[in-house]
Amino acid sequence: MGPAVTGPALSGTQTAILAAYAELIEELGSDDVSYRVIARRAGIAERTVFRNYPTRVDLLLATAAWIEATLFAREESHSIFDLPLAIRDAMQRYDERPELAHVVAETAMRGVSGAAPSPGRARLEQLLDAEVPALDAARRQAVIAALSHLDSAGTWVTFRREFGMDRRDIADAAAWAAEAVLDGIRGRVVPERGA
Repeated sequence: MGPAVTGPALSGTQTAILAAYAELIEELGSDDVSYRVIARRAGIAERTVFRNYPTRVDLLLATAAWIEATLFAREESHSIFDLPLAIRDAMQRYDERPELAHVVAETAMRGVSGAAPSPGRARLEQLLDAEVPALDAARRQAVIAALSHLDSAGTWVTFRREFGMDRRDIADAAAWAAEAVLDGIRGRVVPERGA
């Protein structure tokens, strides 16, 4: 289940800026990158960076969204019960690019992305509607909240920082937790028609 990309499409210049900043974050960290360095890496004028992203917050938000939608994008799950494997894969990809995972997680945890629902929430709701339509509202909300939280860079950061877990342990723990959430609703699945 990949993140939903909303808003206007990025221009080629905006994509170049965000890609350059993402590269520099991996090389230098997010605090040590000036607009001048980003512009040089993107092959554009510094004022063009400012024109597109007037503040560091604007640049950070756009970059985190771009990273999540492109570098950490994943195939869409066709069943709610496929999510543990998708979450396992996501945790492994966050581990491959930890600086970028931290940027995505910290941006989301600070709440700077506003009141927008989690990127995969709409897809989770669709999958539950299709496979477990009779689920009561409270249980439905709990399943969506748990899976949305597990399917995030924030979960990866928590497992890494707070528990000191390695790549395999993080992937296993996240997938196991998702399985535990789904175990409670497996018996309520509506069979496919014609099956």
